[in-house]
Amino acid sequence: MDKILVTRSSLPPLEDYINYLKPLWENHWLTNAGMLHEELASRLAASYFDAPTALFANGHLALEIALQALDLKGSVITTPFTFISTTNAILRNGLCPVFCDIDPVTWTMDPEALEALITPDTCAILPVHVYGVPCHIEEIEAIARKHDLKVIYDAAHTFGARLKGESFARFGDASMFSFHATKVFHTAEGGALSFRNMAHYEKALLLRDFGLYNSGTDALYAGTNAKLSELHAAMGLCNLDRLPGETRKRRRASDRYDSRLKGIKGLLLFPDIPDLERNYAYYPVLFTEEFIKSREEVASALEKKQIFPRRYFSPLTSEMTSLREWEKIRKQKKSGRESPQVSTPVAEYVSRRILCLPLFAGLEDSIIDSICDTILE
Repeated sequence: MDKILVTRSSLPPLEDYINYLKPLWENHWLTNAGMLHEELASRLAASYFDAPTALFANGHLALEIALQALDLKGSVITTPFTFISTTNAILRNGLCPVFCDIDPVTWTMDPEALEALITPDTCAILPVHVYGVPCHIEEIEAIARKHDLKVIYDAAHTFGARLKGESFARFGDASMFSFHATKVFHTAEGGALSFRNMAHYEKALLLRDFGLYNSGTDALYAGTNAKLSELHAAMGLCNLDRLPGETRKRRRASDRYDSRLKGIKGLLLFPDIPDLERNYAYYPVLFTEEFIKSREEVASALEKKQIFPRRYFSPLTSEMTSLREWEKIRKQKKSGRESPQVSTPVAEYVSRRILCLPLFAGLEDSIIDSICDTILE
């Protein structure tokens, strides 16, 4: 058997991609909001976002710019159960991350633990819709309004999903989406930012392009280069045409897993969320202490069969070397803004027991059955 990785990038027929590229060889316009970029932005806005949205070279730069556009200073409450990009975006903006524990059922930020972490230094909340599971949006935003805080969602996993019929771009002051090659919809590399406030959206557009304005004769902000190229936009347009079919294939694979693993003692699967239209981005399984084997034993058994699930997210970002180094530098500078030592026992528990099983559009039933057989045996 060939190696089965946790995901596999969906690719359009090569001829379709080439057809999108042909005009570029005629007009030589490869970046700086060209024809394909504008077409992709327009189609995404009309069908998926329902909010002012800008495209970016990748999701991480988009998240960094979201924090800059909101002009934040102080500490940001976030979750340690996420990809390192979330934490790094906070650190790279000179902000202090404060880690909130997670809900044991949804694996997203626990609103009951959130309010106790708010101090006069807190400027924003940055929750993550993990695996496409929505955060406790109403509770989080009520707390934010009470304390006059901004809410920026890391919505990297939610493209194409809807909650109560609404796009995830409609929540918070800003939401970041990732179009990385491993995502349900991708542009090979890319991302997007949606905003509630038009002024923040317009500032993000300037920050995306070196801060330039007035026809490029002056820079209003110390911006960066985070533009999406025409080559990436072309990939996005090809994949957008195929997205409904790809999502149906992912759902079929997810349903097959469910038919084999739901109801098994010791296994916790994707939670049932009322009014959620899923995008089937991931298939997470939590191996509790009631399961006869540990996550490591299950992963090892699968890897022996050339099947490679992912311990996602493990370790927690609060446990990573980069954060410890940042805290060391803060102490040396005596900045007075060290990340508080907050206990996150639920996040630690989940991080040591979660395993994302392979899930992609072309995943064969026989592979799914082999994975399930290995777990159940």
